[in-house]
Amino acid sequence: MAKAPALIQSLTLRGLSATHAQVFAGVRLVPLLRAAPRDDLRIARHGYDDTLAVVDLSDGAIYCSTYVPHALVIGWTDDGSPVASYGAALGAPTDSIPLAKRWRGVNVLHRMTRREARGEDPAERNRLRLLPQHLAMEGFLALHFNAPEIAWSEYSRRAISRGLDPRVEVSLSGRAIPSLEDALRVFEIHEGQCGLLLFVGELLASVFVVSHPDDYRALHRTLIEDLFEQTLLYAARHNGDSQAFTHTFDAAQIGSLDDLRAALGRARAEAGALHVDTAAGLLGRPISAERVYRAGPFSLQRFMTELDPALDNHIGEAIVRDDGTLEYAKTYRLSAGQVRRARLLQQLAAHGWNLDATAAALKIARDQLLRRIDGEGFGYLIAEHVLKAALKRTRERGR
Repeated sequence: MAKAPALIQSLTLRGLSATHAQVFAGVRLVPLLRAAPRDDLRIARHGYDDTLAVVDLSDGAIYCSTYVPHALVIGWTDDGSPVASYGAALGAPTDSIPLAKRWRGVNVLHRMTRREARGEDPAERNRLRLLPQHLAMEGFLALHFNAPEIAWSEYSRRAISRGLDPRVEVSLSGRAIPSLEDALRVFEIHEGQCGLLLFVGELLASVFVVSHPDDYRALHRTLIEDLFEQTLLYAARHNGDSQAFTHTFDAAQIGSLDDLRAALGRARAEAGALHVDTAAGLLGRPISAERVYRAGPFSLQRFMTELDPALDNHIGEAIVRDDGTLEYAKTYRLSAGQVRRARLLQQLAAHGWNLDATAAALKIARDQLLRRIDGEGFGYLIAEHVLKAALKRTRERGR
């Protein structure tokens, strides 16, 4: 068996090139082109009639979402040959969902990723369904999810027995982002386009990459069904129109169609490099990754940037070929609040959930830490009498 490739250390656009952007109001879309797409990994959409989904994570935990509009079905071959039976057949999962009969209006799914068939036919066997973005979000929500290993007296009985259950984050549908639906409708899809960098109000909202131009063309409009953090709504409303970059040609340097073609190629490359630079908050930054599935010469991984409140922070999933080529990516920009909550949990877990040690590490008073835990929505972790006493002391000091 071939050795699995190493986990990705940063998200790079290997195998792709960016070109000049298209701008519509506060939305800027940077096409990503693939010069030599291959046919041994293909991606199709499978829609769900019901938007509410419950996913059994098989470890006693359940992931619930009120918004799961579609899954992606990925077909691949192990030997580099084209994926057979692409299209409607690829986009139609074969498994039945018996529990859905018990819960009307609810999709009850059994994995974030699931191999669609287990027969002898490779065309059927090499097929994987995944829930885009939810795969990454589930990993984010699972950060330090379990209860403290030591039953500290400050914690509630619920925290000791159930940990962070439930942990909740709120996102927006792309339909809530001003101008996004119109932008997706009017933007030109380029020849060879396999992805995009999506900026909203000059903030990097998402990176979306697929393996083949035909797949991208079919999936382009699904961006309106993606999840987006709430800051992007305000950025789209208040940051004004996105900047349109222009390029001036020196007529003296152009004497033929070949000269014009070469100058245009240079301009597109320069514009693409500039747009990639504006995505440096994600591209090229160190990330921590986890392998979720090994599919022949491909590796499905989910990842997260380090949580730095001074920088943009993102989660996502990617499929990477053994040679490092990026075949699929879907990212989600974290809000400042999401980063604060995750950093707080990281600090608590790093110090064994000891409140005094965590407060010392953060260089704040113990009562300040308790207020922060409560303010970030984790007050249910702390025993009621401990939290009330801390809040009372805070009020008395404020008089």
